[in-house]
Amino acid sequence: MKVSKRTLEFLLAAALLLPSASTPAADTPQDTGGACIPASERAGRPYGCFILVAQPIGKLDHPAFWHLETFATRAAAEKAKTAHGVVLEAFDKIWLLTIADAGWRSQGGAHVAEIGPIPAKPGRDYTAHFMEATFRPGMKSRVHVHSGAEAWYTLSGETCLETPDGSMVGRAGGPPVIVPEGPPMELTATGTETRKALVLILHDSTQPSTTVVSNWKPKGLCSKSSGG
Repeated sequence: MKVSKRTLEFLLAAALLLPSASTPAADTPQDTGGACIPASERAGRPYGCFILVAQPIGKLDHPAFWHLETFATRAAAEKAKTAHGVVLEAFDKIWLLTIADAGWRSQGGAHVAEIGPIPAKPGRDYTAHFMEATFRPGMKSRVHVHSGAEAWYTLSGETCLETPDGSMVGRAGGPPVIVPEGPPMELTATGTETRKALVLILHDSTQPSTTVVSNWKPKGLCSKSSGG
């Protein structure tokens, strides 16, 4: 069958509009746009902030500490879990994350870190939001506030946090970062390595854990080449 020159030109133009089998479509999301979303909505995104579990904690009569442990199996972690603990899978490991007193330990787990004290107000009911964050260097969060304290445990890379009071950097192997309730903030993945972290927001159960705000503008104290 003879095909006209005009038809060939049309077919070639149509082929150029089709997505390549080896290249993701342009509208395929690669990150969460600076927001935290439920892990169930991840949809293959390799980067961003993903909410894994929201765990009611209730009132805290003693200083709260965040304990991170790993287990060989999920069944073993579930057996060791208490009322203020959650079992989840993140970064190719099985974790038991628990809000408890200083010095607390479960049975059978490998204790990774104890972060705290986490600032909390007596008489208030709290919920723990546990999240997984994976940021490319240079990625930023939206400017936001929390209705409770935030802390993170960094597995790789580094994160620079800017608030109206200045900036601080959390790195893998370094001291944990704990941010009290209240100030607006912006997070930036700095350095040259992908930032991977487990994140806790211990927030007022009657309020959203996170609220995006526009009444403060960062000064740009965090940069990709942060040195400290």
